Amino acid sequence: MLTIEHDFDATVVTLVDEGAAPLQEDVIVCAFEDCVTVEQFDARTGEMMKITLSLTQVRDLGAALNLPEGIYSTPPAG
Repeated sequence: MLTIEHDFDATVVTLVDEGAAPLQEDVIVCAFEDCVTVEQFDARTGEMMKITLSLTQVRDLGAALNLPEGIYSTPPAG
């Protein structure tokens, strides 16, 4: 299951893990004008973990999901 919300400065997508146990905590993806953040609660530490990706990294990740194993170079954005 997922939800999509449009805030003032970001689009927020929340991914809810459903199905057979063990389940993972929700993943929150926030798309801003200049970056994308991915957050997930870590039950072991009791903290919200966050990573920030540039828009180039997001583009490369999207491309990587459709490629076979290997090393690739993507053309510069422009």
